[in-house]
Amino acid sequence: MTTQTQAFALLQGDEFVELYKVLKVLGLVNGGGEAKHVITEGQVTVNGDVDTRKRKKCVVGDIISFNDATIEIVPAD
Repeated sequence: MTTQTQAFALLQGDEFVELYKVLKVLGLVNGGGEAKHVITEGQVTVNGDVDTRKRKKCVVGDIISFNDATIEIVPAD
């Protein structure tokens, strides 16, 4: 089973997005509280490593994995 990578574009002028916001905005969790919980529980990886920092600054090129979803942070259009 192959997983397709989904792009998450930063907002114009932003250099990073906090990890929990990526999960919340993409609808992978029901809200910010749940996003913070799954991150703290070690269910999310950034660039292949488990990261438990809810407010980790994700930058262009970072690859986030959660459940069967893979997300790449890309620059604003």
